Amino acid sequence: MYELKVETDFAAAHQLTMVGEKCENLHGHNWKVEVIVAGDTLDEGGVLMDFGIIKKHVRAVMETLDHKFLNELEFFGNGTPPSSENIAKYIAKTLMAKIDNPAVRISRVSAWESKNACATYIP
Repeated sequence: MYELKVETDFAAAHQLTMVGEKCENLHGHNWKVEVIVAGDTLDEGGVLMDFGIIKKHVRAVMETLDHKFLNELEFFGNGTPPSSENIAKYIAKTLMAKIDNPAVRISRVSAWESKNACATYIP
């Protein structure tokens, strides 16, 4: 199996409930995001997938999050809290819909809310 990883970031605000006093206040983070895609076979060029294509799709997903109040986004509007865990899940699911290659899958997405704390979603 092969894995490719790209890293990016975005800044956004959110408000969580029932997780502790500090997090219940409106606050923001500069999230770092790691996206790992995986597959078993390489194409004729000897690559799993072009990094440029992955980065393009990841950038498109980041645009939906960057400088937003996450609680107001549709994905989080149905009672899904915009926690780091659910942000990682949102990124993975949105990215899966954009990658049009059955030989490539999302292996994991990590959303770092600080330099020493992250949540990872593994589809």
